[in-house]
Amino acid sequence: MLRNLRIILALLFVLTKTFAQKPNENYKYHIRPSTSAIKIDGLANDAAWNDTETATDFFMITPMDTSFAKCRTEVKMAYDKHNIYILVVNYKPIKGTIIVESLKRDFTFGKNDNFLLFMDTFHDKTNGFSFGANAAGAPWDGQMGDGGTVDLSWDNKWLTSVKNDDDKWVWEAAIPFKSIRYKPGITEWGINFSRQDLTVSEKSAWAPVPRQFPSASLAYTGVLVWDVPPPNPGANISVIPYAATRMTKNYQTDSPPKYKNNIGGDVKIGLTPSLNLDLTVNPDFSQVDVDVQQTNLDRFELFFPERRQFFLENADLFANFGYANLRPFFSRRIGLGTPIQFGARMSGKLDKNWRIGVLDVQTASPDSITPKNNYAVFALQRQVLARSNVRFMFVNKDALNYSQEKYGTTNRYNRNIGAEFNLASAKNLWTGKVMFLKSFTPGKSSDDFVHAADLKFNKANFFWQWQHEYVGKNYNAEVGYVPNATRMGYYKISPNIGYLWFVKSPKVISHGPKFVTNIYWDKGFSVSDKEFILSYNINFISRATIIPYVSSNYIRLLQPFDPTNLGGSKLDAGTIHNWKTAGIEIVSGPQKRFTYTLAGSHGGWYENGTKTTLRTELGYRFQPYVAIALAGNYNNLKLPTPWNRTELWLVGPRVDVTFTNSLFFTTFMQYNKQADNINLNSRLQWRYRPASDLFIVYTDNYLPDNFRVKTRAIVLKLTYWWNL
Repeated sequence: MLRNLRIILALLFVLTKTFAQKPNENYKYHIRPSTSAIKIDGLANDAAWNDTETATDFFMITPMDTSFAKCRTEVKMAYDKHNIYILVVNYKPIKGTIIVESLKRDFTFGKNDNFLLFMDTFHDKTNGFSFGANAAGAPWDGQMGDGGTVDLSWDNKWLTSVKNDDDKWVWEAAIPFKSIRYKPGITEWGINFSRQDLTVSEKSAWAPVPRQFPSASLAYTGVLVWDVPPPNPGANISVIPYAATRMTKNYQTDSPPKYKNNIGGDVKIGLTPSLNLDLTVNPDFSQVDVDVQQTNLDRFELFFPERRQFFLENADLFANFGYANLRPFFSRRIGLGTPIQFGARMSGKLDKNWRIGVLDVQTASPDSITPKNNYAVFALQRQVLARSNVRFMFVNKDALNYSQEKYGTTNRYNRNIGAEFNLASAKNLWTGKVMFLKSFTPGKSSDDFVHAADLKFNKANFFWQWQHEYVGKNYNAEVGYVPNATRMGYYKISPNIGYLWFVKSPKVISHGPKFVTNIYWDKGFSVSDKEFILSYNINFISRATIIPYVSSNYIRLLQPFDPTNLGGSKLDAGTIHNWKTAGIEIVSGPQKRFTYTLAGSHGGWYENGTKTTLRTELGYRFQPYVAIALAGNYNNLKLPTPWNRTELWLVGPRVDVTFTNSLFFTTFMQYNKQADNINLNSRLQWRYRPASDLFIVYTDNYLPDNFRVKTRAIVLKLTYWWNL
């Protein structure tokens, strides 16, 4: 017994060391108060900068992580009672050159020379904030969760400026303490600085990060050391009202135009420096980008991400529970098609180890067959080990004033309760998850639970993952996203493995195979789906990639299905279909003004048919003011009668004009033959003050055959961010 106890204690000691040690704890930057006023102008001439530390000697991440960076970068930081200040001098490896897409806010990371700051303000290696800019001055801000993912939909109030000259570009910023959340009383935050220069295809960081991980990985931050704890931001209340007017007209019914005026807004209240309360009344989402349409030839619904500001603060607490296709809560189920009357969200840190999220939203009834609904969500997270956590979630949807006679086609309530353990080792080599969910729905009281788990190991040259799922036939997540649940309950395994050889070559950095498997069984343990994909990845120093692949599919339909998804004849449930496919994807490097993605595949399809798919994304930039993109998708399906030959086109040209980093114009057109629709969306956005905007949005929907207008809408909206 004593011997066994010693073994257990030894294993616990090893485990604690493995999961507790911070790799870059010796990289320290000491931040001190500014000795004089700092003006955010990108000129780097304020006297206060002479009295600060300088962080330099960055480490290369890509293409190789074994040396110092070629590009020289210098970082200085200071603070006063209101703001954190940062000054970054990015020396150019080739004089006079920068590579950027445009001045568009929250730019695409891989297509821009940029500098980014990652702050772990709770020093928990899990949550934080990111700020930065590209070399032309486009700002970047996002909230960080799950150890390094950056949610760029998050937006807040801060100041930024960039200046360029022949041999360097300089970024200067002021980040208010009121705009971020942090643990009061602590004198150490996690921090890292990331630089990307595409002219020499280099990504680097102040605290070294292995090349298989993003520079945003909070596992590899250094330490920001405060001489005294950061100041309490004091009263932290922001009022964000809006006023909007909208004109809509339906040309198909030839009805007169409808005019609607709305007022409403949000209130953000900092309950503590790390806990926030969001309130919304009559919110309006008309400024949101139009969703990028997709051709759907699958048996399940497509996923579109959340973009609405009210749902974004600490969104990972709510949205990241579960897996991409197994979510008990998906906020886009709320308020699209049914107007939100009011809502409240409290989210943030209770202390270093505990996070909480509480949401309550009330929707109105848009018609006589849909009741008013109340949505309530409770999420609790406890950090364990170095970067792992345990989560609990409860989701409740209740129909108000429900009557069986009036609303019999809908459930009176739907509830989900679940728990999960998220594993993340100190160096991020091991990650994984174990989760359990149970739903409560009237009339469904058995086989209504979910279990899923995965484990992933990721080194630079070798990676593997095991994942499995079980979904009960009566599991129901009406406020979630579980497209596979339409299989009426299933078992699934999804192992994958890959290897990369890193080579010494002037053009190629690595190459190697990857094998992915997805197998589903029905409740009788009979295989319903099998998919095997073998690909070979060739990665170039220029960031270009070439990926040829082959795949094999087996499907036994559990429900009738139209293989064209056009609403026509359906294949019978129980029929079996096999096919093989070969394809290739080629992605150009981002250095040229003209960039492209080219992809094609050919193989079988349902009912011994064939499917040929061609996909392209073309881009050209007149930097930094204009970016033009064209996305196209073509599917040629050849099937027996009654489907015969079907051609599906999806074409989407887009033009982004960024006159300055505060004035933007975007026009986006989408032609979707499957939806029999042409959509035009144009949006002018003027950010006349930090986080305050004027929007003018114009939307048309046309019939593809004769280009006649179906519907038209014009929206004028003004928002203002007011700090009390």
